[in-house]
Amino acid sequence: MTKTIELIFDFVSPNGYLVWQPLRDLAARQGAQIVITPAFLGGMHKLTGNAPPFIRDAEVKGKNQYAALEMQRFVRKHGLTGFRMNPKFPFNSINLLRMLVSLSGDEQVRFIDAISPAIWEQGLDVTDAGAVSAVLSAAGFDADALAARTQDPAVKQALTDNTEKAVERGSFGIPTFFIGSEMFFGKERLGQIEEMLAGS
Repeated sequence: MTKTIELIFDFVSPNGYLVWQPLRDLAARQGAQIVITPAFLGGMHKLTGNAPPFIRDAEVKGKNQYAALEMQRFVRKHGLTGFRMNPKFPFNSINLLRMLVSLSGDEQVRFIDAISPAIWEQGLDVTDAGAVSAVLSAAGFDADALAARTQDPAVKQALTDNTEKAVERGSFGIPTFFIGSEMFFGKERLGQIEEMLAGS
């Protein structure tokens, strides 16, 4: 039986970007398949009462500073030296997620490979439709067709369903991982995920 890691994913999460390549490396080592489930982080926060850490922990002395330190440690460990906070963060990712929902399999992987570095390394303004279109076209996508899909009621509903079902299963943030019914939250859980896959 093929080992499967389900990734609950949203482009707006810097940790979603940071975990992407290390997760793929882990999956390759363990002979596992990654299944991508796009979910709207803003919707997850609304449904769960959660909030971004920089807001939630703003009044806790030292906590956000420590989180930044751990992020830099993760960046160094995995060689993600191109990472930069996006100047438009936090941004509305819903159209990108709808595009991602409308794709499947390897196309989803190619889409993330194109868009995520553009956001988190090159400072892409995701509200600039022309800039997004240029990135997608350069990666071989039909940018106009993808943009049109963002207004498809079925695509909109699929993203809503993904978001609600992720919360129903216990997810409250990005990145969340499922191996079967077992949930893991956060990029710091890669070691636990690998241990579980290695023992299965």
